[in-house]
Amino acid sequence: MGAQVQLRLLLLVATAMVASCATGGLTATSSQLGRLEGLRVALTHVDAHGNYTKLQLLRRAARRSRHRMSRLVARTTGVPVMSSKAVAPALQVPVHAGNGEFLMDMSIGTPAVAYAAIIDTGSDLVWTQCKPCVECFNQSTPVFDPSSSSTYAALPCSSTLCSDLPSSKCTSAKCGYTYTYGDSSSTQGVLAAETFTLAKTKLPDVAFGCGDTNEGDGFTQGAGLVGLGRGPLSLVSQLGLNKFSYCLTSLDDTSKSPLLLGSLATISESAAAASSVQTTPLIRNPSQPSFYYVNLKGLTVGSTHITLPSSAFAVQDDGTGGVIVDSGTSITYLELQGYRALKKAFAAQMKLPAADGSGIGLDTCFEAPASGVDQVEVPKLVFHLDGADLDLPAENYMVLDSGSGALCLTVMGSRGLSIIGNFQQQNIQFVYDVGENTLSFAPVQCAKL
Repeated sequence: MGAQVQLRLLLLVATAMVASCATGGLTATSSQLGRLEGLRVALTHVDAHGNYTKLQLLRRAARRSRHRMSRLVARTTGVPVMSSKAVAPALQVPVHAGNGEFLMDMSIGTPAVAYAAIIDTGSDLVWTQCKPCVECFNQSTPVFDPSSSSTYAALPCSSTLCSDLPSSKCTSAKCGYTYTYGDSSSTQGVLAAETFTLAKTKLPDVAFGCGDTNEGDGFTQGAGLVGLGRGPLSLVSQLGLNKFSYCLTSLDDTSKSPLLLGSLATISESAAAASSVQTTPLIRNPSQPSFYYVNLKGLTVGSTHITLPSSAFAVQDDGTGGVIVDSGTSITYLELQGYRALKKAFAAQMKLPAADGSGIGLDTCFEAPASGVDQVEVPKLVFHLDGADLDLPAENYMVLDSGSGALCLTVMGSRGLSIIGNFQQQNIQFVYDVGENTLSFAPVQCAKL
């Protein structure tokens, strides 16, 4: 059954915005946050201020997705990401996901210093650049100076959170850390505790990396990173939150994308009333405890139901494989066995000749008719999860390269890990219930949420 592509050509841009006030002027401890009404934070796309053309935005998102996919696969397989920069042989540290697509506004310290941080569901550490810098990248806001904050405290090596770091070193009784993200991107400094301000709510004693040595192209859009993964160092875990939710607006929509924390993280009433809520279990991978894994059981492309061996998308005994839901990767990547079957099904059902999509880094592409794409029909795409179906509208998996006229599928092949990216997540609200180990989702007009 076909679905018409309504391609106004994706702008791939979100408007800049300020974190909205959900609870104004409050101070919350981890135990108190659950009794608040929750927090609502506005997310900004990383390219919002770049003044890029539509085609540039599309190519930038695809390029970042390739880099991030490589980093995520490197983390699960242990195969390092190749880089033009040499890494000292003595530096043996785990590789993490790194960078992302969306920024959140927050403040750090007392008095509070505002900055924007990249949100990342694929890693745990919360960190920002700190003075005095040994090596820091340029950022648009002042670099945080811990000596100017009355609430800053370096954490001792004996602290529990220090032991939770994948790589730490005790220096002058302070907990030193090194966190590397692949492609030679990394942050290094001291693990400390500080008061953060989020949606005008003060959150004391949040452990964070105060990085004095930071490098990597993926971080330059913000001044640090906020990990929302499942590990103990993530903001979600530190605040004792059972749930969080986000709803990403269409990439050609300038409206904000809301991030909801705590008790506000519920599916919208309209979606719940329409009985359109789907729920699937979150799976744990002991080798990669930070990622949000789901069980992908099969795919449907138009009239073709693709059945694969249960091992195709399963987490393997060595910790590789599996399917994660990720906010920081734009394009969806499927293990090659599944991707090849998907590509074959699309090629058989599309009524357009094949086209070259190398200009934007996609390889399942078709020549758009000269008359335009408004009446083009594409096969329906459904991801069959355990107990739930992620039924996608056409704009969530097809994009038009206006430069070449290629109409491309935003799904690619991978080895070692499959990723459901944020192109596929737009205008769908996702609720991560870490207490119940479930992921719920429903179609929502995120701009109205």
